Amino acid sequence: MAYRPSGKSVKNEEHAFQTIQKQLKGDALPRAMFFFGKEQYLIDWAVGAIVKKYINPATAALEYSKLNGPDVTWGELHNSCETLPMFSERRVVLVTDFPPMSGGKSRNVSENDEKELADYLKNLPETTLLIFTGESADKRKKLYKAVSDVGGAYEFGPLTRALLTGTIEKRLAQAGKRARSAAISAFIDHTGYFDKETDYTMFNVENDLKKAIAHASGEEVTTEDFLGIVAGNIDTDVFAMMDALSRGNKPEAFIRLHNILDSGESVYKLLALICSQFEIMLSAKEMREEGHPVSAIQKTLGVHEFRLKKALQFAEPYSVERLKTILRNAYQVDKNIKTGLLDQTLALEMFVAEI
Repeated sequence: MAYRPSGKSVKNEEHAFQTIQKQLKGDALPRAMFFFGKEQYLIDWAVGAIVKKYINPATAALEYSKLNGPDVTWGELHNSCETLPMFSERRVVLVTDFPPMSGGKSRNVSENDEKELADYLKNLPETTLLIFTGESADKRKKLYKAVSDVGGAYEFGPLTRALLTGTIEKRLAQAGKRARSAAISAFIDHTGYFDKETDYTMFNVENDLKKAIAHASGEEVTTEDFLGIVAGNIDTDVFAMMDALSRGNKPEAFIRLHNILDSGESVYKLLALICSQFEIMLSAKEMREEGHPVSAIQKTLGVHEFRLKKALQFAEPYSVERLKTILRNAYQVDKNIKTGLLDQTLALEMFVAEI
């Protein structure tokens, strides 16, 4: 979700990086900005794009100040903002990981300093662009509200599937490569980018794209090229195993199971993920049979739309009662392993064989 200078959220419209692109093109950036969110890669891009547009590379050391948020003092910040640019169009002051913006405390900035800074934002020199960055935001803080009111707060959250696909296509084109939609879709699914608790971000996408481009022997980057370099994670591996089971492909499911076990992942974590997946499948199927639309099921279960649709697809071959039985068996497997009744690998193999 992006936040415009008014501080009001823009839902179902454009991502923060798209807003920055438009404001850069129209020379309409606010003088004070706060960039926050999970996609630090895109935050770095936004800062870089601003510096590139307004700062003379020959005098960047004089007219672009990068201050460490946890250590900076109010006095240092004030002086940096008040210094006029000599050879650049604007002066850019970047304050990274500034605790007061995220609800934390700074050892060098008192509460009174925060109030002074909030008031100062209304009187920033027209030649200065002040940028704060952080992973999160405390929207209750006076400082956050001040930035929103006089400048802009921009949340750099995960990209939508359409934006991520478009970004990948653009990156491939820049490298003189192309890929079919199915290959890009398989790549995205395998990375786990949209998994609820994933730590896979655009930093990882960029690194894996570089490897896939280097791995491809021709102009086209294939599904094999993508999957050959992406290790994925346990969530996506379990997802693939469930997919194989729903298609009745037990041999592939066993291969996926042993790949996970051979990777050294915790058996208990694996079981927890399997149980979680079957719980989603069961709940989704029950609600679907009761006539609830996908949107209502998604809201109730709190899972990503793509993951929900896959869960419904996986659940299709099973009845509600069968899913309940499988889930009870999964709980029993967990108990049998923890009590030492069965060997871990054997217990899991027997469970998969009975699904």
